[in-house]
Amino acid sequence: MGVVRGCNIPEELHYNIDNNVWARREADGNVSVGLTSYACSLAGEIVSYTPKKAGKAIEKDKSCATVESGKWVGPVKAPVAGEVVAINDAVTAKPGTINRDPYGEGWIVRLKPTNWDADATALKTGNDALQAFEAKMNADGFKGC
Repeated sequence: MGVVRGCNIPEELHYNIDNNVWARREADGNVSVGLTSYACSLAGEIVSYTPKKAGKAIEKDKSCATVESGKWVGPVKAPVAGEVVAINDAVTAKPGTINRDPYGEGWIVRLKPTNWDADATALKTGNDALQAFEAKMNADGFKGC
């Protein structure tokens, strides 16, 4: 597990740094998507989660869900294009799960990717992701999680 300024950044995941989202390719070929711990720290406690419906086609960098905290409402932008195949009912019931376990139980949606191989080339992993998050946090003046 990588850590940047107190924020957990699992190095095996794929990240869209600008949008503060991660992607994990599952054994069945689908892709789980979620917010980073950095995004959760910026947003504060998530109080509402509204995912796109199963069957909905999502373009890369377009909203696959909307989340709301006490100080922010915004889209969760898909790091890859695909069709929503699952939403997280546990997060619907308890949106704060996103904050407590952003890389596990707090996943946002699962997508059947349109073209994982092409879309994944734009995502960062491992040390590249850690360095990119450090640069982003520095540019944003972020003190830490």
